[in-house]
Amino acid sequence: MIRPLALSYAALLGLAQPGLAMERTLTLPAPVQDIAATLETPEETTGSLPAVLMLHGFTGTRDELAIPGTDEGVFARSARLMAEAGLASLRIDFRGSGDSVGAMSYADTTFERQIEDAQTALTWLRQEGFAPIYLLGWSQGGLVATGAAGRSEGVAAVALWNAVADPLPTYTGLLGQTMFNTALAAEDPDAPVTTALPWGAEVALKPAFFEGVRSYDPLAEIAAYPGPLLVAQGSQDTLVTPASADRLLEAHDGPEAKYTDEMDHSFNIFTETEALDALIARTIAFFAEN
Repeated sequence: MIRPLALSYAALLGLAQPGLAMERTLTLPAPVQDIAATLETPEETTGSLPAVLMLHGFTGTRDELAIPGTDEGVFARSARLMAEAGLASLRIDFRGSGDSVGAMSYADTTFERQIEDAQTALTWLRQEGFAPIYLLGWSQGGLVATGAAGRSEGVAAVALWNAVADPLPTYTGLLGQTMFNTALAAEDPDAPVTTALPWGAEVALKPAFFEGVRSYDPLAEIAAYPGPLLVAQGSQDTLVTPASADRLLEAHDGPEAKYTDEMDHSFNIFTETEALDALIARTIAFFAEN
């Protein structure tokens, strides 16, 4: 178990002194449906800034899961702490998620469309002069990050948090074999299939999502990325098994690091924030090293 102290983020980065974070809501143009985003930067900055693109998980939104007893989501908290360390960040709602709805709903989502959204956001960060640019994905967002990293130029480092490495058993376990069988047998590609999730919500997805689950290979995608990789995995994660981290690291050929802690898929946020804050600190340090 690695638990670096969540102290002196600025010392870790060698950048700006810690200060208040500033948020700005953006809309990134994209086909069919524009992408809602939040840009977070240190309050006082000069010159170009390093930036982290943050990719949310399955059925999530750009602020991510709300942390009990706070007014922050997991990614909102991560963005604030990164900004206090001198790092800018851009967190997006994939098309069909959160505020990125309209022509597309969540039923239209696929891994490939989410990779396209990540690439759109990476292009925007480059055009705005942010450098270096890092990539962070949690859960399904980590799966998407493998493709965005492997297919894009100029990603300085990648951090994967409890990332899906083996989609078929992960999503079969989450959604049920019956939903898969129904969707893959459907004659109408635009007819969504609905099921209840373990936490009580319902989700509707079209057959294209399930085809992607069968065909997408995160291991092959991360193998195409030669840059520095941090894989963080909770030993108590029952949704993405701990073996996933080792498989991602084995597939990757380049500088890499592994971070483990006694945390569940949501970093124990329903009981405390220590594990999450330690993970954020380690991720900031990893980006600083690269």
